[in-house]
Amino acid sequence: MKQECYDITGMTCASCSAAVERVTRKMDGVEESNVNLATNKMTITYDEEKVSPDDIIQRVEKAGFGAQLEQIKEKEQEKEEKLEQEEAEHKIRRRVIGSILFAVPLLYISMGHMLPFKLPLPDILSMETHPLNYALAQLLLTVIVLIFGRKFYIVGFKTLFHGHPNMDSLVAIGTGSAFLYSLVMTVRIPSDAHAVHSLYYESAAVVVTLVMLGKYFESKSKGKTSEAIRKLMELAPDTAVRLREGKEEEIPVEQVRKGDVLFIRPGSKIPLDGIVAKGVSSVDESMLTGESIPVEKEVGAEVIGGSMNYNGALEIEVTHTGNDTTLAKIIKLMEDAQGRKAPISKMADVVAGYFVPAVLIIAVVAAFLWAVTGHPIGFVLKIFVSVLVIACPCALGLATPTAIMVGTGLGASHGILIKSGEALETTHKVQAVVLDKTGTVTEGKPKVVQILSQRLSKEELLRLAGACEVPSEHPLGKAIVEAAREQKEELPSCDEFSSITGQGIHAKLEGKEFWIGNRKLLKEQNFSTERFEKEAEKIAAKGQTPMFVVMDGQMEGIISVADTLKETSRNAIDQMKKAGMKVYMLTGDNRRTAEYIGQQVHADEVIAEVLPQDKAAVVQKLQKEGNIVLMVGDGINDAPALAQADIGVAIGSGSDIAMESSDIVLMRSDLEDVYRAVKLSRATIRNIKENLFWAFAFNSCGIPVAAGLLYAFGGPLLNPMIAGLAMSFSSVFVVSNALRLRRLKL
Repeated sequence: MKQECYDITGMTCASCSAAVERVTRKMDGVEESNVNLATNKMTITYDEEKVSPDDIIQRVEKAGFGAQLEQIKEKEQEKEEKLEQEEAEHKIRRRVIGSILFAVPLLYISMGHMLPFKLPLPDILSMETHPLNYALAQLLLTVIVLIFGRKFYIVGFKTLFHGHPNMDSLVAIGTGSAFLYSLVMTVRIPSDAHAVHSLYYESAAVVVTLVMLGKYFESKSKGKTSEAIRKLMELAPDTAVRLREGKEEEIPVEQVRKGDVLFIRPGSKIPLDGIVAKGVSSVDESMLTGESIPVEKEVGAEVIGGSMNYNGALEIEVTHTGNDTTLAKIIKLMEDAQGRKAPISKMADVVAGYFVPAVLIIAVVAAFLWAVTGHPIGFVLKIFVSVLVIACPCALGLATPTAIMVGTGLGASHGILIKSGEALETTHKVQAVVLDKTGTVTEGKPKVVQILSQRLSKEELLRLAGACEVPSEHPLGKAIVEAAREQKEELPSCDEFSSITGQGIHAKLEGKEFWIGNRKLLKEQNFSTERFEKEAEKIAAKGQTPMFVVMDGQMEGIISVADTLKETSRNAIDQMKKAGMKVYMLTGDNRRTAEYIGQQVHADEVIAEVLPQDKAAVVQKLQKEGNIVLMVGDGINDAPALAQADIGVAIGSGSDIAMESSDIVLMRSDLEDVYRAVKLSRATIRNIKENLFWAFAFNSCGIPVAAGLLYAFGGPLLNPMIAGLAMSFSSVFVVSNALRLRRLKL
């Protein structure tokens, strides 16, 4: 079996992606076919002996869409594509603005006389005195709007003729029928002035304008996942400094081979995975591991490509290149997760495939039956158009997007940015919540949490240690300085300062000699830790880092530094559990630290010592157990897991890549907003179901009446004008119901 990825063009909604999946899955030899609407890609697994790429492309094209094998793109190609996407987005924007500019005066002309107070209108456009001018003005404005929205007709009728109708087909048929009927009535006005009362131009134009506006907002959020992958690729530098016979040479990363020795300067990025051959330094791996505290590296230690070297020069022997590096694997995992992530079909799109042909059949059958019973062509046309106009997908098309617009707007006002309607739909079904520890449950920034002092006061010990650490670039040192400055006391300057990589610092201050650092520093300098040994062990057991302070050769105390819990974490997790969700805490930390934090926040289960590339596998395992999984994270290492999860939630203070890989962004970095997002989703889905029920109930009752069912039994015949009014009422009802969401208290 062979697996390939294809770029699919021409898709506009979930029914399109479902159609591509359906036609390809029917092919003999195809084992699996998944289409991702967000990335416009199809991942297909097939038997090479039975199916060829040409067969797949032909089958997709026969269904009305385009397909081509995905190609590995150079950076220049990607830039060109990005520019093309931006230009396409600008075109849509111009069309939307143009459509609105002509739809507004159209509404003014056509609906102004229906208001309780009469709107001023030139006599030449008066419906009573110049009905033909009145109709022609509307016709002109409508034609311009329909030209702006021509894509709906091109795509809608194309997919309809290929047997895969979508929401564009509904818009095209509904608005097209209203327009054509209005055109016929316009032609009749010179001979029958009453025909002016049967115009529905504004229905066609306004529906097209509203749907175009929705499509524009959709295009704005589309393509974020590919942008995230591009940013991941940019993490690794383009060049590396290779050492050969003692000489440095700067070469492209692509030319580096396994076994080469690279020189890494302080403050530069590590190009590829490797092992330290010479030197010691602190390396910031937070962009890959999510852990905020730099890792001390010495000879024999492994380093990850894309991480940042801090204060020491390193020589590393390259162990992995190309697609074998940790960063490349994270990118691949993310792409795979996106490929497997099935698009969430909107209920309206699912029904659309049956609704459109059903309405057409009813309209044709009703018209035929009245024709064969001897009724005139005008009567038959009235029946046919009444059915199509009353079935115009205003209410059906507005049911989902209006509720989603109100729901996402409400979320945004509370700092919860929901990127798509699909995310809002899926969140209400979440059963398992996976929380990354660092930066999500915790602050993601080291702070002083405890001070133990032998002779000096705690304030004095912190003041002296803070003054010594001022020149330090190490995050733990900076945490001590920050805590010391919070005492509002001016810190004196050091007489001497030196940083000891991987151990701590040595300084002279106010005539005294200080050593501040870890056990390794004390061991190297032959200082005894016996006096604080038990306290240091207790501190370490809580997942904190003890920093020993020695003054003039005597142990003075310990300053404990740790990544502290966010104030709202415990309450947030309790709320999630009450809402019926199981909460998992995920971290790369050691088990002892993780278990302690997990107990503090009441997590149901703690998953510790997880490597960056394994986070997505943890999410996948929970999904295989039948859970709808929501993942919350903030680091680049969380990006594959965020993409793999049914719903990815990024903390607002996290990396751009985590935010772009996610479906929801919490701008306030407050875990309680996860529960609020679920609550909002549940309320919105309930509202959507209500809207769809009333939209379908309206059509179920309205279509038979429009087809002449009541007239057949001596009742009234539905006039197309009344059908248009009824259609408008159904839309107003649906929008009003969606607006009720604004009163929801999160």
